[in-house]
This record gives sequence, structure tokens and C-alpha cells, in this order.
Amino acid sequence: MKKILAVSMLIAFVLTGCNTFKGIGKDVSKAGEAVTDTAEKTENKM
Repeated sequence: MKKILAVSMLIAFVLTGCNTFKGIGKDVSKAGEAVTDTAEKTENKM
């Protein structure tokens, strides 16, 4: 019974970690898009 609980907790932890990394990836992607947009706007002004 303890093994089942331990495995269940491990699986939940791993899945939560995957979602966290997915969220971080989205945040980094949005930040990159913002930098690109700013660079393009600056280039157009020149």
C-alpha cells in the first residue's frame, strides 16, 4: 500500500512539474515576442 501511495505521489509531482515548465516556456516565449516587437518598432522609427 505504501508503494502505491509513493508512486502516486511521484507521478503527481512529475505531472505538476511538467505543467510548471510548460508555463515557464509560455512566459519566456511571450517575453521574447515583446522584445521582438519593441525591436521592430524601434527599427521602423529609424
